[in-house]
Amino acid sequence: MTRKPARKFGPEHHKAPDELARALGHAFKDATLLDRALTHASATPASGPDNERMEFLGDRVLGLVVADALVERFPAATEGELAPRLNKLVRRETCAEVARGLDLGSYLHLAPAEVTQGGREKSAILANAMEAVIAALYMDGGLEPARTFILSAWTTQFEAVAQVPRDAKTILQEKLHAMGQSHPHYQVVGKQGSDHAPVFKVEVNAGDAGRARGNGPSKRAAEQAAAAALLDKLDAAS
Repeated sequence: MTRKPARKFGPEHHKAPDELARALGHAFKDATLLDRALTHASATPASGPDNERMEFLGDRVLGLVVADALVERFPAATEGELAPRLNKLVRRETCAEVARGLDLGSYLHLAPAEVTQGGREKSAILANAMEAVIAALYMDGGLEPARTFILSAWTTQFEAVAQVPRDAKTILQEKLHAMGQSHPHYQVVGKQGSDHAPVFKVEVNAGDAGRARGNGPSKRAAEQAAAAALLDKLDAAS
């Protein structure tokens, strides 16, 4: 998706959400859902409930739609080939990239102090808002409008993963090496589900660089998810 040039707004001004709704291709039955999705925690309580709970839901909807699309687009790919593609497509950096293509920052409800600190361009804020907007589509119209939007907005990103990307564990190890940090250590810290459908929880510990956890249907997949989660933390902090 071609990135639109960001518009400059005063600390208390933002674009009307109905313009964004048109860009999303969805006529909202409940317009308050989109408004809430655009409300950062810094703007509450004046602007009503913030979008944090919607971020949680939107992240899961995005993961489901992307996983389903990957299985369909790459029928011969193994789990080990699908997992790094999924991680790359749902990472916060990718969500922020898509958000910038929508000029999403210009629609956000932010506290004036957050705006003056560049909040409309912060990757973490944009990624969270993108996930919340996906949740708004899902809550208002079900999975289909959310799916339609994601598959359209992520077109460029899907094309970029046509070749198998390097896995998250490799990328993390290279990043830690460049930072002068020790090798990461992975440990299974939990297991749920049945023997036929287990869910492993793995923690990666990278010493001073931090730690993170991830879940997956196998130890390998959970390790990849944990590595991707720590990469997100490191990228957000940089």
